[in-house]
Amino acid sequence: MLYRICIVLLISTLFLSSCKSKKRAVSSKKNTRTERVVVKETRKEPIKLPKKTEIKTPPPNASHAEVVATYIDNYSQIAMEEMLQYGIPASITLAQGILESGAGRGDLTRRANNHFGIKCHEWTGDRVYHDDDELQECFRKYKDPKYSFRDHSLFLTERSRYQDLFRLRKHDYKGWAKGLKKAGYATDPRYPDKLISIIERYGLTQYDKNVLGGTIQVTKPDQTKIETHTVERGDTLYNISRRYNISVETLKEYNGLDSNTISIGQVLYLHSVKNQ
Repeated sequence: MLYRICIVLLISTLFLSSCKSKKRAVSSKKNTRTERVVVKETRKEPIKLPKKTEIKTPPPNASHAEVVATYIDNYSQIAMEEMLQYGIPASITLAQGILESGAGRGDLTRRANNHFGIKCHEWTGDRVYHDDDELQECFRKYKDPKYSFRDHSLFLTERSRYQDLFRLRKHDYKGWAKGLKKAGYATDPRYPDKLISIIERYGLTQYDKNVLGGTIQVTKPDQTKIETHTVERGDTLYNISRRYNISVETLKEYNGLDSNTISIGQVLYLHSVKNQ
């Protein structure tokens, strides 16, 4: 009897030890935590592009006078700003634009924003082909009409054959009209008379007077956003000036350049640094 009791006690002891061991094993199991990593999206500031020129469109049944008036309303401000920066009378610029673009309705102007019939020459930008003196000649294409006006200013100021024009008085629109023909801008013998007629008919000299009288100010680029440009392969002073809407001469003045030679990696100031 005693033997049986000892056997029962031994089995009970072994059973209890086994249970404690299992509990200990369960309690020692690690509780794995899953962490959720949140990646914040980094947003870059959008690149601010120059404001696109707002163009008013005359009604379909508008008279020629109304079409021209709308053209003048669209581009007189640009012409005056070009006069301030480059010295070309606004009346001449507007008259040339009206004549050569058909007051904005010409095929070349509609397709390429080319208001002055400037051909490709050394142009490396977009282009279109248009019948002119010869079939399918190459003409410059612009994303915005204001670049056509700027290219017109650069075209006249950067070519030696037009330098005599800049010795004329700014209000001498007749002298400028005749000088353009003499310098070879147009082949039409009546070109000066056409310009003079447009200027006088639509009173375009008022825009020259606004500039000469100091009642108009040029819209300057925001110098807090654009300060310098680092020259890259393929850059020229010409295409840099167009990109930042300043003249080649102004760019050279800001950087103390005596020639048009620039090198890759060169840093160019895009505003005056004299008082900074």
